[in-house]
This record gives sequence, structure tokens and C-alpha cells, in this order.
Amino acid sequence: MLEKGLTHTSRIIVGTCDTAIAFGSGDMPVLATPRMVALLENAAMMAVTHVLPAGSTTVGGHIDVSHIKPSAVGTIVNGTATLDKIDGRKLYFTVRAVDKDGTVVGEGTHLRFIVDREKFMDRLPER
Repeated sequence: MLEKGLTHTSRIIVGTCDTAIAFGSGDMPVLATPRMVALLENAAMMAVTHVLPAGSTTVGGHIDVSHIKPSAVGTIVNGTATLDKIDGRKLYFTVRAVDKDGTVVGEGTHLRFIVDREKFMDRLPER
């Protein structure tokens, strides 16, 4: 049942493929902001995926996060999303990334939309 309070934590160990250098978003060997955002989006998706109607999924619509602290290669980072509000197809989450010591790496809010997979894909232009 889709309800407020659903939560999920996704985890990564920062690898060289997760760095700002690898993502092209910077030139330092630390966790890239886009990778942190992907971790948080994954946590939000996973928090609700098991309660969605058959044929449905969620897609990201907006994310507003601050990347507060750098994380070196080898650092464990946990991204947690908690469902705060449901407004029809709109799902509002609080998201937070913390390292293994519990230090906040990033935090913010995330909006996802519930969509029908088939209808969503049918709206894409032909390739």
C-alpha cells in the first residue's frame, strides 16, 4: 500500500567510476554530485516500487539537493529516501546521503511521478 513513511536505503562504495573525474563534472577523485543524485533517486524509486500497481513505475521529476561533504574513493555512502507526501501521481521524498560514520554527505528533496510504463514509452518519438 502506497503510504507516507515508506523508506529505502541504497548503498555504494565509491569507486573510480563514481568520481567527478569519471563523470566529467569536476577534476577531483571524489564522489561526483551526479552519482550522489543517482544514489538518492534509486533509494526513492526502491522505496515505493513494491507497492505500485502492475505495469507502473516512477520517474524523477525534480531534485533539489546540496552536496555538503566530499567522499573519497573507498568510502561507503548510504542514500536514504523517505516518502513524505502523496498528491495523486506525485510522490514527494526527503533524501539524505551519509557516509559510514554517519556524516551527512548530501541532503534535499525529490519529486517522482507514478507512470504507466507502456504509455510512458509510447509517448517517446520514433528513433
